[in-house]
Amino acid sequence: MTVAIVLLAVAVVLIVALLAAVGAGMLARIDGATWPTALTRAAGAFTAVLALAAAVTTALSPFRT
Repeated sequence: MTVAIVLLAVAVVLIVALLAAVGAGMLARIDGATWPTALTRAAGAFTAVLALAAAVTTALSPFRT
């Protein structure tokens, strides 16, 4: 059961990261950025969400049972 929870958490984090990346890319394109710039901003948002999830996981790891 624990493996299922971990896989579900990973899937949720990846979906949130993808949604943030798509949103950042769309906002960049709407703002008039070129495609390479929009992709760079999307990649930055994706990386930021993954880094935030890793930081939260690291911060909460001492509290696991």
